[in-house]
Amino acid sequence: MGLVSRVRERLITSLRAAEVLPSPNIWHWPDLYEAENRAQDADGAIWRLLAGLGDWTGDVLDIGCGDGFHLPRFAERAASVLGVEPHPPLVERGQARVAGLAGVAVRLGSAQALPVADASFDVVHARTAYFFGPGCEPGLREADRALRPGGTLVIVDLDAARPPYGRWMRADLPAYDSAEVDRFFELKGFDRHRVSTVWRFEDRATLEAVLRIEFSAPVAARAIADVPGLEFPVGYRVLVRRKPAGLILG
Repeated sequence: MGLVSRVRERLITSLRAAEVLPSPNIWHWPDLYEAENRAQDADGAIWRLLAGLGDWTGDVLDIGCGDGFHLPRFAERAASVLGVEPHPPLVERGQARVAGLAGVAVRLGSAQALPVADASFDVVHARTAYFFGPGCEPGLREADRALRPGGTLVIVDLDAARPPYGRWMRADLPAYDSAEVDRFFELKGFDRHRVSTVWRFEDRATLEAVLRIEFSAPVAARAIADVPGLEFPVGYRVLVRRKPAGLILG
């Protein structure tokens, strides 16, 4: 099983303690992961959906922000942006990235213990970080604590039910049950949107290198053989939950 798959499986099955598990890709290959980020959602399908899901002109918190790749995009509209990341070298890279941007910062912290005040954000965003299904309840509680009444929690994750990327994921994660993950978030009160995107790379060498850090060697070889050119489709699930704005009477 590949590094990414092993970490995701541990998160799904055992992330109920306040431990921080290493990210198997960006922690070890941040420059290559930068190229992967540039390739993802090449036609902007996720961004178009996100635009209507929350108040991106307010205060935005990005959990598991890595080295802050998405923070400048949020800063185009937001009053303030904070990225939280548990890996100190990535925090330093993120701080360097946003050093010239007013109202944007990166802090060391984890999803289970956010370094923020109660009710201080209008949108909490997490993309392919921590919130993978059962076991992420501590992070959900922290996100709710950080949100203002009426604020929105947005989780963007890969959709293992959608080929071809999902097929490669399931080959490395045979125990992963996409339907179970969907049920988990439904029970937690999330609405779900499925999004079709394209990952598009500038050259073949980068595409193949990215697949090799995302999957085990046999699955990466299969994926490379499956992709004849410089792009391939990738499905996402975007999960959205709004914090109540007032008293709910049962």
